[in-house]
Order: sequence, then structure tokens, then C-alpha cells
Amino acid sequence: MPVIEWDEERRLYKYNPLINWNYQQVLVYLQQNNVQELPLHKKGYISVGCQPCTRPVVEGENSRAGRWWWESSQKECGLHTH
Repeated sequence: MPVIEWDEERRLYKYNPLINWNYQQVLVYLQQNNVQELPLHKKGYISVGCQPCTRPVVEGENSRAGRWWWESSQKECGLHTH
């Protein structure tokens, strides 16, 4: 994904400010800026969407494996069109 993308269907720009960050960089930022971490992260919910579309990720899985886990699509919980 690019940092800024145009969504023709919705006629709007999408901004993905953390697209080039890895998970470790996010954790460092949270710590350095005293940002409260989502308690679900410590329970294995690395990528969080709505309740029925999210499950914990187990060790060795891709960090996105917990989203739309029952199918092989690239969908998101209302965040993206693909």
C-alpha cells in the first residue's frame, strides 16, 4: 500500500501513516510517547478489527492472520475496498 491512495469508489484519499513501520517500531513509539497499549495486544490480538472478524495471532503466524481468518481474501473490516 502507498502512504497516500485515492479511493475512486468513495471519492476520497486514504492516508496510511504507519505503512512503513514494523511492529517493533510501533511498540517503541508507544513506550517513548507513553501511549496506552490496547490490552488485547497482550492477548495476541495484533491486528484488531470488529469482534467477529478478529482472532488472536499465534506465534509464527503473520501479524494479519487474525483478520478475516476464515477465508483467504484480502478484505478488511470496512477499512478498505479490497
